[in-house]
Amino acid sequence: MGFRHSVDRFLGFERRLLLLALLAGLPGSVLAVLLLMESGLETRTVVFVSGLVIASWIGFSFAVRSRASRPLQTASNLLLGLREGDTSMRIRGVRNDDAYGELLREAHALADILSSQRIGAVEATNLLRTVLAGIDVAVFAFDADGRLRLANRAAEALFGRPQEELTNTPAAELGLAECLSGPTESVRELRFPNALGRWAVRRGRFREGGLPHDLLVLTNLSRALREEERAAWQRLIRVLGHELNNSLTPIRSLAGSLRRTAQGRLDAEDREDLSRGLAIIEERAGGLARFTEAYARLARVPSPKFASVDLGPLLSSIAALETRIPISVSKGPDTVLEADADLLQQLLINVLRNAVDATHPSGGAVTLSWSVNGGLVEILVEDEGPGLASSANLFVPFFTTKPGGSGIGLVLSRQIAEAHGGSLTLENRTDRTGCLARLTLPAG
Repeated sequence: MGFRHSVDRFLGFERRLLLLALLAGLPGSVLAVLLLMESGLETRTVVFVSGLVIASWIGFSFAVRSRASRPLQTASNLLLGLREGDTSMRIRGVRNDDAYGELLREAHALADILSSQRIGAVEATNLLRTVLAGIDVAVFAFDADGRLRLANRAAEALFGRPQEELTNTPAAELGLAECLSGPTESVRELRFPNALGRWAVRRGRFREGGLPHDLLVLTNLSRALREEERAAWQRLIRVLGHELNNSLTPIRSLAGSLRRTAQGRLDAEDREDLSRGLAIIEERAGGLARFTEAYARLARVPSPKFASVDLGPLLSSIAALETRIPISVSKGPDTVLEADADLLQQLLINVLRNAVDATHPSGGAVTLSWSVNGGLVEILVEDEGPGLASSANLFVPFFTTKPGGSGIGLVLSRQIAEAHGGSLTLENRTDRTGCLARLTLPAG
């Protein structure tokens, strides 16, 4: 058995096939030569015919080898195409009554199966990519060395960088090392370049190419909580606005009627006191009505009507509206957004007014700039005011630190930003004293 395997390994299939053909024709060829030698023919004739017999024997042996190996080479080419992903190759003229035909039929069936599986895999991959791109949770995949291999669109938005730039970045550099080493499910306070807040962290493992990988899914709880909070405020405002308006309207009307009625029935001093008191009642009722109407705007922010907006001219026009101090506009790249120009203008006017309010008393400067990073547009409003003493209540409705402030400007601004699929954050500057307002919006 060992000798046979050694011979098979040394000779190979085609050489063995040729050897077998030669051995099969050897007895007949030898017998033919012997018969010629005994036939009494001339020596020249015997030599010629013997050479012809031997040449025919060897030629036939090579022909047999070629005829037997060529179909196998054809089948090998078919299998090679399947291995390289070409499932469209087919061999014509397949017979149904021999082993070679059966081999080709099975190869064709395998090609059909692989083609179907390949199409299914491509469709499943496209579906997965579409789902990953459409969901608003951030998905990261890290290899065994803790380097990023995959990030969906929501994950790119957190850093303002495309996946091509993020790939191979260590988890520690992204601020996600603790998430990979911690429990599989947790809630953490995380800060990213374009987002901060509370995040639900889920971690799992999968294998790709036989190697282990970590899958990290981050869900922004802050936005969900803000939406619930906003809905609660809107319901409260609707109820309070309805009740206050129902009460204030008759109060103002009665106060005006009483003041007119008292003009001719009281002496001058009493008439003056009553008129003064009723005027105060009427004035305060009117003030409360305006106050209620202002807060009712929180419950009536319209949905954006998206259209193409040229960002540069829009920001320049908004900066020109502020007359207390000059606004420095740092020109960025030509950018066209899909946004509601009116709502976006309202948002930026609110943020810019706050920056000027903080800076104007000290004579500082306010700078407006924008940039494009990957699929995101980042608009910055930087002031040289005193900065933020605390950011805990910035986006709480009705909270304000300015005399006469309504406490709804920043709430409305963030609501508009999130309705555009973006975010609005405020933080203290790191290069000097002052505040930085960062508006992030999808680029297109």
